[in-house]
Amino acid sequence: MNSDMQMKNDAGRQRKVFIKTYGCQMNVYDSQRMADALGERNFVPVDSPESADLVILNTCHIREKAAEKVFSEVGRLRKLKNSREKDGQGLYIAVAGCVAQAEGAEIVRRAPVVDMVFGPQTYHRLPDMIDQADGQRAKGQMVQVLETDFPAEDKFDYLPRNRSSKGPAAFLTVQEGCDKFCTFCVVPYTRGAEVSRPVAAIIEEAERLVAGGVCEITLLGQNVNAYHGLSENGETASLAKLVQRLSMIGGLKRVRYVTSHPRDMSDDLIAVHGELDVLMPYLHLPVQSGSDRILQVMNRQHTAETYLSVIERMRQARPDIALSGDFIVGFPGETDEDFEDTMSLVRAVGYAQAYSFKYSPRPGTPASVLKDQVDEDVKTKRLAALQALLNEQQMAFNRTSVGKRMQVLMERPGRVSGQLVGRSPYNQAVHVDFAAHDSAEKLDENGAHSYSDYMGRLLDVEIISAGPNSLQGRPVL
Repeated sequence: MNSDMQMKNDAGRQRKVFIKTYGCQMNVYDSQRMADALGERNFVPVDSPESADLVILNTCHIREKAAEKVFSEVGRLRKLKNSREKDGQGLYIAVAGCVAQAEGAEIVRRAPVVDMVFGPQTYHRLPDMIDQADGQRAKGQMVQVLETDFPAEDKFDYLPRNRSSKGPAAFLTVQEGCDKFCTFCVVPYTRGAEVSRPVAAIIEEAERLVAGGVCEITLLGQNVNAYHGLSENGETASLAKLVQRLSMIGGLKRVRYVTSHPRDMSDDLIAVHGELDVLMPYLHLPVQSGSDRILQVMNRQHTAETYLSVIERMRQARPDIALSGDFIVGFPGETDEDFEDTMSLVRAVGYAQAYSFKYSPRPGTPASVLKDQVDEDVKTKRLAALQALLNEQQMAFNRTSVGKRMQVLMERPGRVSGQLVGRSPYNQAVHVDFAAHDSAEKLDENGAHSYSDYMGRLLDVEIISAGPNSLQGRPVL
């Protein structure tokens, strides 16, 4: 078949896309919107690269050796692509996201098998990229599309208004980029400056999600509490004002937001936690270190004392708030005393859950060239000690839930028959056992004929036991 005929067939037939997502919740959102954009070129999502016409690796630059992991995955896909070409079939390989933005030229140089490389601000152009790739292939040229500029247009204005969503909970990006320039972080270089979406656009997307069956929305941003979007009356709205506006949407039962910066925890945002039931009693507030000296070298722009002050004010507004955080151990120059300051802060706060990592340099960041790098064995020992304390606190928090009755949003089937898994207001996973319930009759009384009818609903659940990472409950029907 000649290349012109192949291009015409590709344009007319339904094609398949497999998207592998790495990293944060915003990448999950971006992958969903990529699938929406590709729907305009008749692509449908599939569950494996083997059955796909296009494979997209939506990458994250936060984790250690992120770029090398991408090249390793591309190496595996090269074999699939070669096999498909021997059978007379085509396969496009694309690298998207933050690794693509930071190292696009290097990807093109080291992995010519990759057909498309594009950053997180350009995926709205995917339909045009597909057309460009199809055109290059039709002419017998090597397919190579590179889109890593920061475009002048707002990508959200070019994405399809209808968006896909699976299940009763969904992510919604409201803010992107970062102006903080922490010395360990690549986000300002890969996502750009802080930009907030207009309130009206967010409300429209949220209303469409709710109309499609979503009842919980998590608002996303690199610094989500720095949100300052244009409101419907022409003024600038804070995140607190946005949440208040979202609370007016009928059918929206729950709102969360992530990730926040301590510097941007404003009084009105703290207050709204105590005023709106729709805003869940959970706050992810990264601190990174408990040492003021290390925080200064990190350019975090807060101190341990100001962080603890935010926590105190938050607990005054919402006494049952569950707190989560991020920690980096072994940052360049971190001493035993600095690490003990972190441990002291953790003991003072008492976290419901947290994420902790050993420091690893990110190319292009100021911290990557700092002297006095911490020995790897020291990092490992410190991380083990910190995680032991955090795990102890998480277990203690989970135990406080036993015997309580709380509303759980049923999100997915469990691993055993007669079980659903949901999420508590405090962001805990809850396994709810319906099989042991004595109540086909009670199920009928609630308008459900089997336990699976509760999927996507908020259900009163009594917590009967707690584990380190989840709770067990029984339905209260």
